[in-house]
Amino acid sequence: MNCGLRTELAQDFTEQDCTGDQFTEDGFLGGQLRLRQPRTGHRAGHDAMLLAAATPARPGDRVVEFGAGVGAAGLGVARRVAGVELVLVEIDAPLASLARDNASANAIPADVVVLDVGAPAAAFAAAGLHPDSADIVLMNPPFNDAARHRASPDQVRATAHMADASTLEDWIHSARRILKSGGILSLIWRADGLAEVLTALGRGFGSLAILPVHGEAKNPAIRLLVRAVKGGKAPTRIHAALMLNDETSVPNKQAQDILTGREVLPLANP
Repeated sequence: MNCGLRTELAQDFTEQDCTGDQFTEDGFLGGQLRLRQPRTGHRAGHDAMLLAAATPARPGDRVVEFGAGVGAAGLGVARRVAGVELVLVEIDAPLASLARDNASANAIPADVVVLDVGAPAAAFAAAGLHPDSADIVLMNPPFNDAARHRASPDQVRATAHMADASTLEDWIHSARRILKSGGILSLIWRADGLAEVLTALGRGFGSLAILPVHGEAKNPAIRLLVRAVKGGKAPTRIHAALMLNDETSVPNKQAQDILTGREVLPLANP
C-alpha cells in the first residue's frame, strides 16, 4: 500500500494511511470535492465524475441520484451548480450514511434516502419521492451481465455492479415515474449495451443525446453517456466521442479537464 498522496484522473489525490483504516478520503474535481469511502469494495471513480459532467441542472432544480453510493455523482453536480435540491438514493445503509457525511463535510445540502431503486411507487412516495416531482434524475445502474461476469465476493460491490435482465428497465421505470414532464434522465452504461438502453428508453423518453467514451483512442468505446427527456420528441443526437487516453496511452487533456471540473460534457448543455 502507498502511504501519502497519489495522483489519478478521477481521484486527484487520495489520502492513504498505514493504520489499517477501512476508509480513504479521496479528492475529486481537482480537489473541489472530498469524499470518504470504503477502502475496498465499490468505490467511486471515472464513471461517477463523467456522469456528473454529463448531467444538466439549474439552480432550483430537484436533482435525484439513483444508486448514489457515497454520493460522488450527485455531489459533483451540486458542486458545479449551486442551489439545486439534491436527493441521494442508496439501498445500502452504510454507504448512505457515508453519503450523508460527505454532503455535510462538503457543505452541500442533500437529503439521503435508503431505498431500493426497484421499490414500488408507494415506497418512493413514503420517502418523499412522489410522481412528477423531480427535474433531473441521474444514475449509474449496475451493468455487468451476470451471465458473462463473475460476481464479486464483496456483497456491496456485487450489488453495485451486477445486473439482472430487468435492472435497467426497473431503474428507468422508477426515473420516469418521479420525473416531471420534460424532466431529464442522465445515465451511464456499458457501450455494448446500447440496444438495451434504447429499448428501455423507448417507453416514455425521447430527445436522446448519446456520447461514447473510449478508454483508449484506438479501442472500441467502453461506456455510453445518455441524456433523455421524459416525453421528448426531438431526433436522437450522437456527440463526438470522449477519449480518456490518446493513441499513445497518454491521458487526454479534454478528459483531464472534465474529470477535474474545469469543463463539462456537451450533454450538460441541452
